[in-house]
Amino acid sequence: MTLRDFIDKLLGRQAASAKTARQRLQLVLAHDRSDLNPELLEQMRREILEVVSRYVEIDLEEGDVSLETEDRVTALVANLPIKRARPTPLPASVAPA
Repeated sequence: MTLRDFIDKLLGRQAASAKTARQRLQLVLAHDRSDLNPELLEQMRREILEVVSRYVEIDLEEGDVSLETEDRVTALVANLPIKRARPTPLPASVAPA
């Protein structure tokens, strides 16, 4: 997220339709290039959130795990707002999702 995106989100500004369309197209291309089906991507998302939440409390409502493509390189990007660090990590069996 760029500084401009952050300010726009903070002020409640809507993205231009051309920008939104471009972002959606990039997402579709990223999915196609990565050859990940939606179910696998969702499973990866859940597991990433589970592991991270063992160490820190995260804001699940604002968090996002997505594929992004730039210059023909696809990346899995996790944007997870941290509420606070945990004093000690939770065991894997009791970590909140």
